Amino acid sequence: MIADLKPYAEYKESGLPWLGDVPEHWSVLPNRALFAELKDRDHPDEEMLSVTITKGIVRQKVLLEGSSKKDSSNLDRSAYKLVEPRDIAYNKMRAWQGAIGASALRGIISPAYVVMRLRDDGDLPSYFHHLFRTPQFAKEAERWSYGITSDMWSLRPEHFKMIYSPVPPPAERAAIVRFLDWANGRLERAIRAKRKVIALLGEQKQAIIHRAVTRGLDPSVPLKPSGIPWLGDMPQHWEVRRVKQATRILRGKFSHRPRNDASLYDGLYPFIQTGVVAQASKFIMSYSQTLNEKGLAVSKLFPSGTLVMTIAANIGEVAVLTFDACFPDSIVGFVPQASADRDYLYIVFVCMKPVLLREAPVNTQGNLNVERIGAMGMPCPPLGEQENIAKHAEQETAAFDTAVSRLNREIELLREYRTRLVADVVTGKLDVREAALHLPDEAPPDTAEDDADLNTDPDAADEEAAV
Repeated sequence: MIADLKPYAEYKESGLPWLGDVPEHWSVLPNRALFAELKDRDHPDEEMLSVTITKGIVRQKVLLEGSSKKDSSNLDRSAYKLVEPRDIAYNKMRAWQGAIGASALRGIISPAYVVMRLRDDGDLPSYFHHLFRTPQFAKEAERWSYGITSDMWSLRPEHFKMIYSPVPPPAERAAIVRFLDWANGRLERAIRAKRKVIALLGEQKQAIIHRAVTRGLDPSVPLKPSGIPWLGDMPQHWEVRRVKQATRILRGKFSHRPRNDASLYDGLYPFIQTGVVAQASKFIMSYSQTLNEKGLAVSKLFPSGTLVMTIAANIGEVAVLTFDACFPDSIVGFVPQASADRDYLYIVFVCMKPVLLREAPVNTQGNLNVERIGAMGMPCPPLGEQENIAKHAEQETAAFDTAVSRLNREIELLREYRTRLVADVVTGKLDVREAALHLPDEAPPDTAEDDADLNTDPDAADEEAAV
C-alpha cells in the first residue's frame, strides 16, 4: 500500500524553502494564526512530564526509571506550566533537535518551556505533532532560534509563531494522521521484532562466553569452588583475583557535557560519552566530539587499549578504546596489568554485567560504585590460557556479531524510511487520501512497550530528562 502512494495532481509554490511546493488546495499559515501560547501555572501536584527528542512528551518517571538520570525539577513547582492533552509543548533550547510534540497526557513541565494550544478545537494536534518532528521543520526551527552558540540557541514563542506551516483541509488532516498511525504501527512492529531477535542472539552469545569464562576450554578439567556467586565452580588451577589487582583503574573527570561550555570544544583531544560505549560492538573506532587544552585540564585522557565501562547511563556496557581519548566521570577505564589479557578481560566484564546491574542500586545516585567494582573477584587462568579462551569465544560468537550488525542496520534503515515517509506525507509530497480509506483496523502499538523503549533504545542513550 505504501509503495503505491503517488504525488498530488496539482501543486503550488509555498514560498518557503523548507517546505517547497504544496498541494494546490492546501493553506500555508503562520503559526500565530493556528496556536495561542499558554502559561497556566500553580498546579504543583500534577504529574511531571518530559519533552524528549526521541518520543515527544512522556511521563518523567518513565524516563527516569532504570537510568542514572535524576529529577532536576525544583521542589516548588508552582511556576511550572500545565500541559493538557492536545497541547503542543517544546523545549526552547532543543526544538531545533526535535524536542517538541503534542501531548496525550496532563501534567506540568519546566517554566522555561513553551506550551501552545490550537485555536480551533476541531484541529488535529497529531498532524502538527508529525509535522513539527520532521527534519525539515527542525531546520526551520534552527533558522528561527537565537543564541551565541548552538548550545544556547532558543526558539522563542514569538518566533515559533512566525514560522509558516502547511495546513491541509480538516478531513485530509484526519486521513494523514490515520495513515501515519497505521504506517508507524507496522514499522514499529517490524523494528521490535528485530530487537527481539537481537536480544535472543545476545542471550546465546552470553551463554557461550559465560561457559568459556567459567569453565575454560577443557571440559574434563577438575573443578573447585571459586567463592564467587556468579562464577560458581572453576578449574582447579585457576586463581581468583580482584579486578583492581588485574587492572589499573582510571576515572573520567568531566562532570558535565562539554556542549554546556562551548569554550571547551574544538580541540585535539577526542571526547567519548556513554552512548558511544553502549553502541560499540567491541571497539571504539571513531569519535565526533573533541576537547581543547582547557577541556583536557578538567577531563581525563585514557590511553589506547583501555577497557572502558559505563557506570551511569547504560550501566555495565564495556568497549575497547583504539585511540587516546577523554571521558566523563560516568565512565571508568581499566588498563590490563601484565598478567591479564585485554580481550579476556573484555569477555569477563561482559559476563559480569548482570552482577554490575545488581550492584548499581546500592549507590543513591543510581551509579556503579567504582570501589565495589575494583573489589569484585574474577577468574584468572594463566595468561596463555586467557588468550586462548578469548580467541575461542571470539570465533564462536563472530556469527552472532555479524547477524546483530545486520539487524541493527536494518533497524536504522527502517527508521530512516519512517522519517522520510512522515515528512513526505505531512508536507504533501505524497497523497494518502485514497490509501487511508482502505486501511484495516489494527490495534495501536502497546504504549507500555513505547515507554520501555525510552530506556532500552540505544539511540536514546544520551537523552536528557527535560523537566
